[in-house]
Amino acid sequence: MMQAGNPFPNFSLPNQDGKTTRLSDYSGHWLVVYFYPKDDTPGCTIEGQAFTASKAEFDAAGIKIVGVSADDAASHKNFCSKFAFNIDLLADTSSGLMKALGLGQSEWKGMKFWERTTFVVDPTGTIRKVYEKVDPQGHDKVLLQEIKKLRQP
Repeated sequence: MMQAGNPFPNFSLPNQDGKTTRLSDYSGHWLVVYFYPKDDTPGCTIEGQAFTASKAEFDAAGIKIVGVSADDAASHKNFCSKFAFNIDLLADTSSGLMKALGLGQSEWKGMKFWERTTFVVDPTGTIRKVYEKVDPQGHDKVLLQEIKKLRQP
């Protein structure tokens, strides 16, 4: 798995509205890229709701947030609509970005899912922190505190 100090891989993925989103769109900003297993599942819903609830705090701190899963844009659209998410969810249907980052997979009820992992990327596109096997409860608050520390000289 990629670690702090590695450049975050370039990507070009559609969001829930079908708009192509690239790493370069976030150049000059701190970026939280959180990977989650599947739309409309309990932990993923908790995480999306938490990031939505704290988005204003992230915005005020100049930090962008995107969620990524292997679900398609239509699934993301339904997920965002159902829970009134105000964050972008990117569709990595080929799992290309997840593979490039070296994310692990877990099996649950006979199905494989990408593990919940979060990357903090600095304004130059360098990974500054990696969180593996994330507990979605309160993860947003931990990230806000950690990024503020990382930004201090």
